[in-house]
Amino acid sequence: MLLDGTRKFRINDDADLEMKQVLTAVYDALQEKGYNPINQIVGYILSEDPTYITNHNNARTLIRKIDRDELLQELVRHYLSD
Repeated sequence: MLLDGTRKFRINDDADLEMKQVLTAVYDALQEKGYNPINQIVGYILSEDPTYITNHNNARTLIRKIDRDELLQELVRHYLSD
């Protein structure tokens, strides 16, 4: 089997999927509690203060599983890829 071009793949696809699932769960929990999820998540990313994230549905524990630098890199990468 011959490949005509260079193939790109990301080794971290599973990590990216997990990050998206965690971020979505945190977003949903914040929204359910009546918070502005975007403002709260940005506050957390900038300060690393976990009190920006509600304990509802274990969201605070979930968000702490994600490395902030990796999350920020992925958000910028995604934003610029559109």
